[in-house]
Amino acid sequence: MPKYGAYHKEDTHSYALGLYPSMELLRGRPGQIRALLAGSLKNPGEGLKKLIEACESLRLPIEEAPRALQRISGKENCHAALVFEKYEATIDPSMDHVLLHNPSDAGNAGTILRSALGLGYKDLLIVRPGVDPFDPRVIRASMGAVFHLNLALLGHFDEYAGRFQGRELLFFRLRNAEPLSAALLGLSQAPRTLVFGNEAAGLPPELELPERGVRIEHSGQIDSLNLSVAAGIGLYAFRRNPPIHI
Repeated sequence: MPKYGAYHKEDTHSYALGLYPSMELLRGRPGQIRALLAGSLKNPGEGLKKLIEACESLRLPIEEAPRALQRISGKENCHAALVFEKYEATIDPSMDHVLLHNPSDAGNAGTILRSALGLGYKDLLIVRPGVDPFDPRVIRASMGAVFHLNLALLGHFDEYAGRFQGRELLFFRLRNAEPLSAALLGLSQAPRTLVFGNEAAGLPPELELPERGVRIEHSGQIDSLNLSVAAGIGLYAFRRNPPIHI
C-alpha cells in the first residue's frame, strides 16, 4: 500500500478523518474510496469495527497504520481515516445553488456545507482562490456532509454566469442591498443562486452592483456577521421547502 502523509491540495487523493466522516463517505461516495487506515486492527472499538466490516464488504484495502494517521491528522487520537480519490460532480442547472466567492476559512466552509445539506441544498460551487473543499479540515468541519453534495470549483464568477443562465441571483452584501425581509417578497420561480463573499473582504467590487443584493440586518455594535452564520440565515430564509423533521 502507498505511504500516505499530510494532505496537500495538489494531491489527487484526500482523507476522511475520524469514524463519523468516514461513514458518511461510505454512504455518499463509496466508489471514490481507495483504502482504510486503522489505528488498531487487533482490538478495534465498536465504531471502528463497523467501519472495517463495511470496507471488507466492498473489498477495500485495510491497513493498520497508526503512524500514518498521526502524520495525516497531526493528532495521536485519530483512530481511522478513509483515503479517497478527489472528484467533481455535475451541477444541476434546475436546482438552487450556493456559491461561495473566495472563502478562506476551512471551519466556515465545512459549517456552510453541513448547513446547506441540512436545509435542502445539494449543489455548491466555490470560486477560487478559496478554501479547498477536500481539505481534511473542511471535511471534518462538515461532519462528512461534503460527500452528499455536488461540488464544483470555478476560476471566476463570469464562468458561473456563462454556464448557468436564467437564474435569480441573490448577492449577500452590505452595500446596494435590500433587507432580507424585503428580498423575500416577490421571488420568481426561477432557480436561485445564493452568493456569499470572502470572510474579510466580502464580495469584490464587480459583484457589489449587479442583480439583487440582500442585507442581513444586525445591530450597529458589530460590523458584520460571521460568514457561516450569515450563510446559515440566508440558506434557511430562501429554502424552497421547510426542512423535514425526523
